[in-house]
Amino acid sequence: MSATTKDLRNVVLLGHSDSGKTTLIETMLYEGGAIRRRGSVEGQNMVGDFTDIEHEKGKTIFSHQMFVNWKNNKINIIDTPGFDDFVGEVVSSLKVADTALIVLNAAAGVEVGTELVWEYVEKYKTPAIFVINQMDHPKADFETTLTQAKERFGSKLVPVQYPLNSGEGFNKIVDALRMVMYEFPKDGGKPEKKPIPESEMARANEMHNALVEIAAENEEGLMEKYFEEGHLSEEELAKGITIALAHQQFFPVFVASGLKDMGSGRIMGFIDDIAPSPMDRPKRVMEDGSEVAYDPNDKTTIFIYKTTSEPQVGLLSYFKVLSGTLKPGDELINADNGEIERISQLFVAEGKDRTPVNQLEAGDLGVTVKLKSAHTNNTLNARGLNRKVRPMEFPESRVRKAVSAESSAETEKLFAALNKIKEEDPTLKVDIDHDTHEAILGGQGQLHIDLVKQRLEKEFGVKMQMKNPKVSYRETITGKADADYRHKKQSGGAGQFGEIHMRVENFYEGMEDPQDFNIRQKEIEDLPWGGKLAFYWCIVGGAIDSRYIGAIKKGIMSQMKNGSLTGSPCQNIRVSVYDGKMHSVDSNDISFQLAASGAFKEAFQNAKPQLLEPMYHVEILCPNDATGDVMGDLQARRAVISGMDSEGHYQKIIAEVPLAEMDDYGSTLRQITGGKAKFSMSFSDYKLVPPNVQQDLVKKYTAERVDS
Repeated sequence: MSATTKDLRNVVLLGHSDSGKTTLIETMLYEGGAIRRRGSVEGQNMVGDFTDIEHEKGKTIFSHQMFVNWKNNKINIIDTPGFDDFVGEVVSSLKVADTALIVLNAAAGVEVGTELVWEYVEKYKTPAIFVINQMDHPKADFETTLTQAKERFGSKLVPVQYPLNSGEGFNKIVDALRMVMYEFPKDGGKPEKKPIPESEMARANEMHNALVEIAAENEEGLMEKYFEEGHLSEEELAKGITIALAHQQFFPVFVASGLKDMGSGRIMGFIDDIAPSPMDRPKRVMEDGSEVAYDPNDKTTIFIYKTTSEPQVGLLSYFKVLSGTLKPGDELINADNGEIERISQLFVAEGKDRTPVNQLEAGDLGVTVKLKSAHTNNTLNARGLNRKVRPMEFPESRVRKAVSAESSAETEKLFAALNKIKEEDPTLKVDIDHDTHEAILGGQGQLHIDLVKQRLEKEFGVKMQMKNPKVSYRETITGKADADYRHKKQSGGAGQFGEIHMRVENFYEGMEDPQDFNIRQKEIEDLPWGGKLAFYWCIVGGAIDSRYIGAIKKGIMSQMKNGSLTGSPCQNIRVSVYDGKMHSVDSNDISFQLAASGAFKEAFQNAKPQLLEPMYHVEILCPNDATGDVMGDLQARRAVISGMDSEGHYQKIIAEVPLAEMDDYGSTLRQITGGKAKFSMSFSDYKLVPPNVQQDLVKKYTAERVDS
């Protein structure tokens, strides 16, 4: 259950939903003797997908860690979800894997979920093996799927195998690396090795030659030996192919039927013989640029890539040993917060089960429990080390919902539960919008958010209300206006007096200073809510003492925090205070603060006030046949299409879309494309709201104020 570093293989399975990853893993575990009988999704008895929610959905939702011993090696396997709503599980799993096994559906070809995970495979520079699965499907099409894969993922994809008979009668695989044909029993299982039919030798030899060339680039003398003998064994090619795979020089392609246990044993053998061990991978680069090798004799460093919670157990921390040899009782220091953590127990995971072990060497994956202050993305070191792993970066939220408890009495319980779920899922965001004062829950998709709601009810016994959040608008002006305002208040003793003459106008970077004023002081400052305020003090002759500048700016800011159109913050405005009056006795800070507030409000209303709305940069990847419908939907959302490009057999649409129009976009896109599209969105800028939209928003705001 524990292994030496050179005997470890860390493999993560990736692919679109319904590509058959979890079923393939079950077969791999069965082939390796880790389980005695294969479970099924319908039977709810698989090693992976063991949670109640996964049983209910019939889909993988969380990543699951397990292992199998194969010959002399230990193969750690991580299963991941295929829905892009749960991409965080993919990101964290790839962070600790040394090989990615990318599963394609032979009937559906390259799907958008695979496109998504490929971005992270490239980012982490992970060696990859492709498996074209479900070759027994009636609509299985190996050639089309291979062509699509090469178009999307490049010419480095090199087939090692191909099926001799796809579809319901599938039972023969030609293997060009071993130059043999595997023929399987009708119901799958152990194949019979047979000579490759004469009719297939030309194709098999061509594929074998390609593999020899790849291996020969990394090992001298291979090509000469090949010319002498006409054929090389897998053992002879192993070193060169291992180097090529470890350095992403090629991505081998295999075929299989995970459901019928055809081809999975061969894939396991290839992983065992050819896939890189942690020692074969480049050194891990730390946050400070230093490098750490997977050396079991070094001091210990571990990285926590995932955190979960279980009743009666508490927090479980899943980690990879980056260096050293970890043992129960070891004390490590958290590089992120300085806390000392004692590893009281050490386990390896077998799905929902955990088996205690005495040690784990560098490169291995493990689990521990009840760490005090350690979280996902934390690095723990032995004393004397100051290493810190570059943290995982998770994608921005694509769905936002305003959330609240059903009753105020449950508010604290709701957010305590949300924070626990957030600890397990770094792609979940919980924030307070400082403009609207709403609690905002951000996720990767509606399915993601719905799952959180379901977990809150089932696991924590708290109900959450959701609605589309208010949009944080901004206000500015497009014109110019002057205003004179006098604040005067007289009561028994000293009164209040302040008079201000000011001009307000739209501000933009690089604009010239006003020519008709004598500028005595100029300040341009960034506002807390974005945008700028340019403040010009143009008082000549002591009409207002400069000691009141702070109070005047405070009065202006009090109005800018709550604009007159919709109560939204104001930005990008230049204010020039050019005249006024003060009183030797009655003038004070509060007088000029109130005078400045009144003058700004009056001038702002007369300077063509304009509402600004947040615009988001949106990128959509969709099938060619859905492009028209996607474009039509975007245009209905007031989107501005800024570009289109082809990516494989997908179209990439780039647009700027108002945030106000993005409510429930993920669900709509899924309906339009049958789940075959993905999108990302990030804040771009604030832009002018169209006049008709502004009119409606101002009316709504005015009506709400009257009602309140």
